[in-house]
Amino acid sequence: MAFARDENRETALHVMARKHSAYYSGRQPGFVQPCISSVPLIKVCYNKIVMQTQATELVKHLWKKVLTLENDSKISDLIRAPSRLLFSAAELGNVDFLVILIRTYPNLIWKVDEQNRTIFHTAVVHRQEKVFNLIHELGGLKDLIASYKDEDNNNMLHLAAKLAPDDRLNTDTGAALQFRRELQWFKEVEKIVQPLYKEMNNSDGKTPQVLFTEEHKYLLREGERWMKGTASSCMLVATLIATVMFAVFSTVPGGNNNDTGIPIFLNSRAFMVFTISDALSLVSSTTSILSFLSILTSRYAEGDFLHSLPNRLIVGLATLFISIVTMMITFVASLFIVLGHGNQTIKVPIALAAGVPVSFYALLQFPLLGDMISHAYISRVSFRPMGTLN
Repeated sequence: MAFARDENRETALHVMARKHSAYYSGRQPGFVQPCISSVPLIKVCYNKIVMQTQATELVKHLWKKVLTLENDSKISDLIRAPSRLLFSAAELGNVDFLVILIRTYPNLIWKVDEQNRTIFHTAVVHRQEKVFNLIHELGGLKDLIASYKDEDNNNMLHLAAKLAPDDRLNTDTGAALQFRRELQWFKEVEKIVQPLYKEMNNSDGKTPQVLFTEEHKYLLREGERWMKGTASSCMLVATLIATVMFAVFSTVPGGNNNDTGIPIFLNSRAFMVFTISDALSLVSSTTSILSFLSILTSRYAEGDFLHSLPNRLIVGLATLFISIVTMMITFVASLFIVLGHGNQTIKVPIALAAGVPVSFYALLQFPLLGDMISHAYISRVSFRPMGTLN
């Protein structure tokens, strides 16, 4: 079975190499199977785990058979024709498949394709973080692999400097986040290459930094336009909120005592909620304005997209959301002050309706805010060794 080929001269391993990494990430079902098999939704998950486990065991079995071949050249011939399964797996991010093979046959890390690129170079070209992270588990060998140059004299940093394929580029929302991902890749690869390689020219006489700037010129321009457009729209909303909340603060509901000038409802709980929420809304909207203003006046250098601009946008979006929430709380509090303790049939529906704009904003902006936070903080752990080869 391990050596049988179909009409395309592909073995079973060639087919398994093109499966998604999640196809292999299952765990043994264990003793819980009788408990969950009767629940439809959980049963689907259980069946998926079983399939993943079986796929992993199948690859291990097939590879074990391949290793029974007499010498390295026969193994190389099997995995190379008609397509190079190692590089197909690296291109698709099939890290679990590669780990199974490399654990029992470490020499695979030295295999190169027709362009003299290893699986790690292929991972850089196709922006597959999990496959690339395996290089950190090779110890001193990673320096040797990182020194490989392809047929165009591109080192690994040159490959990171090239624009990612569209299918990988479009996994991020907006040109600014796409550019940030590209810049992050360039910086991560820069960490593992020798200093000499940072200034090395390829066959076109370009250093990695020059190549990165040329390849990403359009994306940088689009990222700047996306950032400015987002900041301008949000700053307009924040300015309106700040203007309204400042006006509300000077005209308290219920008015003031003519003799003392003190608000009539000063001692009521609703008035305290009104005052605090109004102040919070004014402060947060002002903070949001300043944050978006700093984005509009930024110099938009390449490095600004890595931390500075995303952090400012996160602060701006978060404080804008806070200002909207506290503005609606201010509205509800003023409603309770004006209507007093009665009129529950009027107050409750209006108070509930106040949550509509908050929910609407959250529905529209939280995906963007989540993407920004993920990029700025969570993505930092994407380039860490997972210890899968041990």
